[in-house]
Amino acid sequence: MKKLCLLMLLLTVEMPLYADETVSGVPVTAGDFNCMLDMEPVRGFYVDNLIEGKLTETLSVANAGEGEYPPGSVVQLVPGEVMVKHPRGYSAVTKDWEFFELEVSATGSEIGKRGFADVVNRFGGNCLGCHAKARPEFDMICETGHGCDPIPLTKEITALLQKTDARCGGRYTPTTEEIQTLQALAAQLGG
Repeated sequence: MKKLCLLMLLLTVEMPLYADETVSGVPVTAGDFNCMLDMEPVRGFYVDNLIEGKLTETLSVANAGEGEYPPGSVVQLVPGEVMVKHPRGYSAVTKDWEFFELEVSATGSEIGKRGFADVVNRFGGNCLGCHAKARPEFDMICETGHGCDPIPLTKEITALLQKTDARCGGRYTPTTEEIQTLQALAAQLGG
């Protein structure tokens, strides 16, 4: 039902569902997505910026908890999902955010899916469908109290997924209980 409502909303709004090819986007490759523990932590998620010298601007907005993120901003909650901000006008329907689903391993990242209105995550949720619910002052960033639906992960499981990011070279060794938790989550997701 949620997907149908989103589709109906998008069909009634006269905005392109894909990138505006007349606006240059930020170049993004799988090589841009590395160990999330090397990014800057902010209230349980991590940020970076793909444009040299722009990290301070990204951190300023992230730490303020509201405002418009600058182009090149990278926002990541869990290793397999990430958002990248493009210049204004690149994708009106997503407020210039591009959504990515990643396959991560010890050798790096591969982009499984990328796009704007059509990316669905491992939990079966449409990225835009959730992020569009964030109130305007939060620039589509979902946190508690921002207007988004809650995610199906506890803060503890989210932190465990972050600490065990396969791209981080085994910096964190999970306990036996944490391994069991991760195995149960993988089974639940069909992995």
